[in-house]
Amino acid sequence: MATDMQRLVGTSEDEDEEDIEMDVKEEDDDEDDDMEKHIATPPLVGVDGLMGSSSNNSRFHHPQIHEQGSNPGGGARRSRPLEEKERTKLRERHRRAITARILAGLRRHGNYNLRVRADINDVIAALAREAGWVVLPDGTTFPSRSQGSKPISGTSAAVTPPSSEMVLQQAPLTSLRGISSGYGSPVDYNASRMKGVYVPNSSPYDSSSRGQSQISSALGDGGEPLNTQAIIGGSVESVDAKQIVDVPSKLPERDFAATPYIPVYVMLPLGVINVKSELVDPDGLLKQLRILKSLNVDGVTVDCWWGVVEAHAPQEYNWNGYRRLFQMVHELKFKLQVIMSFHECGGNVGDDVCIPLPHWVAEIGRSNPDIFFTDREGRRNPECLSWGIDKERVLRGRTAVEVYFDYMRSFRAEFNDYFEDGIISMIGIGLGPCGELRYPSNPVKNGWRYPGIGEFQCYDQYLLKNLRKAAEARGQAFWARGPDNAGSYNSQPQETGFFCDGGDYDGYFGRFFLKWYSQVLIDHGDRVLALAKLAFDGTCIAAKLSGIYWWYRTASHAAESTAGFYNPSNRDGYATIAAMLKKHGAALNFTCAQLHVLDQQDFSSALADPDGLAWQVLNAAWDHGIPVIGENFLPCHTRVGYNKMLDGAKLLNDPDGRHFLSFTYLRLNSILMERQNLLEFERFVKRMHGEAVRDLQQ
Repeated sequence: MATDMQRLVGTSEDEDEEDIEMDVKEEDDDEDDDMEKHIATPPLVGVDGLMGSSSNNSRFHHPQIHEQGSNPGGGARRSRPLEEKERTKLRERHRRAITARILAGLRRHGNYNLRVRADINDVIAALAREAGWVVLPDGTTFPSRSQGSKPISGTSAAVTPPSSEMVLQQAPLTSLRGISSGYGSPVDYNASRMKGVYVPNSSPYDSSSRGQSQISSALGDGGEPLNTQAIIGGSVESVDAKQIVDVPSKLPERDFAATPYIPVYVMLPLGVINVKSELVDPDGLLKQLRILKSLNVDGVTVDCWWGVVEAHAPQEYNWNGYRRLFQMVHELKFKLQVIMSFHECGGNVGDDVCIPLPHWVAEIGRSNPDIFFTDREGRRNPECLSWGIDKERVLRGRTAVEVYFDYMRSFRAEFNDYFEDGIISMIGIGLGPCGELRYPSNPVKNGWRYPGIGEFQCYDQYLLKNLRKAAEARGQAFWARGPDNAGSYNSQPQETGFFCDGGDYDGYFGRFFLKWYSQVLIDHGDRVLALAKLAFDGTCIAAKLSGIYWWYRTASHAAESTAGFYNPSNRDGYATIAAMLKKHGAALNFTCAQLHVLDQQDFSSALADPDGLAWQVLNAAWDHGIPVIGENFLPCHTRVGYNKMLDGAKLLNDPDGRHFLSFTYLRLNSILMERQNLLEFERFVKRMHGEAVRDLQQ
């Protein structure tokens, strides 16, 4: 077996010489730095607007060939042209992507106990041992005695491992599935505690690490990809100095004709209604809505901000701006999805307006800051109210749940005619930060950066009182505290005593605390959705769940735990949430869709698995008979991104015919209104509707 390597997939120098087929030397640090200036590298992206934004329109630039000068110190130094270096790096990345997918397939389908940082030598050795060969640590390989003699030259026997039913062959990258690299942790947790792991539909849109983000904006006048898309797939050949990738200029696409009809809604701008409850730029909005109508979009989605409607005094509601907006939407014969937004807007990526919580709530918070979520250091988060006051009469004589219910009843009474006419098709219920059912465990304002694990948010006096009661009921009063070794916002799991492999999270106290912490989240959703079902009887209600996908391939699932999802490798933390939603007939709005178009190289460093998370959450919902609503959280204007969202919305060859109930596109803006972007979006809408399109690439 090869020695452990620092990267997820590594190669030896001998392999470099054989595969690259070039006599090259290793670049030194200076040359690497120089080369990196010529390669577009996509930045990190994240969830809920909490990370730096990414550009879906980055292009891949080919630098001009030139020779470096000789060393000033004397003897001439051999140096490769920059284009040659670039080609070498592409070859290496391409090979590593293939190896990562082979490793993932063997782990998932063949139960091969491969190390997390296994390389291609481990793959070959595992296959050889499966076939009955003996492989020594130094690589020496020979048949076992039970096999007898094997042909050394001439004809060779092709061996197919029966446990994995895989055929090992050299294949172009476009034929590989976009599987994330395994479920293992640094202690090979995958060998004994694997959950259901998502294997995406076979799709030509999966690419090696940086290909997708580098080509996403390369569209011609007719919407056809430019030749820069060649880096997505195909085998790398060393034919001449100028040829870098040898692939077809067009990629085959899945045909969605005659597939189920999925309604498409477009989210309106965050500030379409200003803080004075006035409709902003009605003429400009009307023009944009008419364009959407011409594209056969089914409807629009809008946030009804608590901080706008009940801004100045308790139970004084101003719906004027929303009344005018809904009239405009009704005249265009659109459907409406409305979000009851009980959180503040501003401070997250994509937030172009600032809408705080109501002024009268902020005044209460200045004298009683414990109404807000609080971390271990005592830092308050005014983005939304703590669930500790759900049943505490601290809001001018009302509990938080009563405040939410009064707001929802006022909306229903104000717009009852829209409910009776069926114009309002769904009501989304805000249940936490960004309207999502989770703790605000990773706030940028407190210094969090991806892929930090975040911090527990249970240190306001009301949640601590709740914890104390739970500990006393358990007979362990000294457990009435949060863990003191769970790290800080930007810690990694292995740096903490609580979340590391074998850490306290799986001990008696850890299991008690995490179960209590997640139960508070479920209880909050249960209370608010029960009242929402009462207020909006006869109309579909939905709850939004975010995808906390980083550190998913570790045993503790630390980032999910601090957000309130008790989902370690030996427990399904989303089944209990699905059961709670089923109790109230609520749909699940899941916002992890489209993640697999991101740079998979970013995932490996954080042991992330967005596809595995998505598959677990969606199956939890479907197992309980809950409809699922899809939503993109990253800007998308390219065919690559749209095709990935289509694949997620309409599962290929699913025996149960499962698909999304509807899809919400974020969001209406001037960029979407550009001609080329509208053409791609219209094509996306048609395919969501199950209509045939004429320009499918063959």
